[in-house]
Amino acid sequence: MSRRIALVIVPLSLAAIVIAPLWFDQPFRTQTSRILAGAYHLRRWSPLLTLLGAAVVAGLAAAGWREWRRPPARAAIVAACAVSLGAVWLARQNAFEWKFHPLPRPGFAAARDAGFVEPNDLVIAVTIEGESVAYPIRQLAYHHVVNDVVGGVPLAATY
Repeated sequence: MSRRIALVIVPLSLAAIVIAPLWFDQPFRTQTSRILAGAYHLRRWSPLLTLLGAAVVAGLAAAGWREWRRPPARAAIVAACAVSLGAVWLARQNAFEWKFHPLPRPGFAAARDAGFVEPNDLVIAVTIEGESVAYPIRQLAYHHVVNDVVGGVPLAATY
């Protein structure tokens, strides 16, 4: 395989390695256990695979830098390196935390003042040490988790 082709294929493959698990593990989308297992397997190996792939791209870029002196060719080398380094960085991030933002300091309203909760809305209710709270599922569906203290006990309500 020529160096030019490899400088296109390897960075795109590295990007696919980190994007594929995010694509397959989307909320509100039908997934099979086999697809999720593959996504998690790829997610587990992506830090090592992207680092090795970036090393390959760096070697190809160093060899091609002297050979390809025209600005478009050098711009392509820089782009290949940027995509590779971006994949290395992204493989070490927890992108699932970007999708679901917890409510670190939830606001509270007395039941009589909670006009945003409809009479038929489902809630998750908790009572600890005589203190009761209810978390509307409609709001938890977006945030997925709320950190709170109820009756002096820290808790994480999730849906």
